[in-house]
Amino acid sequence: MTATTTPATLKASVAHCRDVTRAHSKTFYLGSRFFPPRQRQAVWAVYAACRDGDDIADETSGDRAEHALADWWQRTERAFQGQPGTQPGDRALAWAAQAYDIPLSAFRELHEGLQMDVRGHEFEHMDDLALYCRRVAGVVGFMIAPISGYHGGERTLEHALHLGQAMQLTNILRDVGEDLARGRIYLPRSVMARHGVSEATLRAGVVTPAYRAMMLDLMTQARAWYTQGRRGIPLLHGSASLAVATAARAYEGILDDLVRNDFDNFGRRAHVSGPRKLMMLPRVWWELRTAALTS
Repeated sequence: MTATTTPATLKASVAHCRDVTRAHSKTFYLGSRFFPPRQRQAVWAVYAACRDGDDIADETSGDRAEHALADWWQRTERAFQGQPGTQPGDRALAWAAQAYDIPLSAFRELHEGLQMDVRGHEFEHMDDLALYCRRVAGVVGFMIAPISGYHGGERTLEHALHLGQAMQLTNILRDVGEDLARGRIYLPRSVMARHGVSEATLRAGVVTPAYRAMMLDLMTQARAWYTQGRRGIPLLHGSASLAVATAARAYEGILDDLVRNDFDNFGRRAHVSGPRKLMMLPRVWWELRTAALTS
């Protein structure tokens, strides 16, 4: 707890972060419920801080976005210095950074990724998209791992990075239509060209055989990252492994729903319903138990 934060204000700040998490990511929130209380609160603080920056990149543009993002970064730095402002998310992040060894460098990379959005970065090749996925989501694994506790060193962090990248690519495949409405195309131009998909094809909003093939191609990459990421989950300590595994399995379920809807991500948002997520839990538990027995 920082010198300027009382127990009452910290409790209110954490409650704010909980509400932000629950409102913006039901999947992440479900996973967070499996953490012990103190870790859960730190996870909410990290999510809310990341969400704050993400909202700036999504909802503002031009000089206003640049200035708001610069302010977000300054507030983040101050929180890590134990000198948060009056915003509840900043206070909660300051507490979490003091309680756990969360690296500021991960937030620095996130800032660079959000700048890619604000400045209109164009994605020519798959390497461009992989870098973006690393910066805006992969590095979240670096933030959550110290809260979870883990063994395996850099190998575990590399798995966490891949898991975050998989989730971000899932977001991109789910939100093609929504991103297009914002004037953003995250699909690499070289991948589009290889499959004969143009920007005009996207704007027509029609699922063609070529578009399906491209989606399957990118989905294969997402699933490969999920496979790599899951190898690190048994290396997390305590119930954190169940928390992360639950979120990962539910997120990958978005890809399954996209397939069931014949890859139509123009007029419908792929999702996993609450009951379906709950039905996944026995499988997640069994996979973790099997991994523990064979490791």
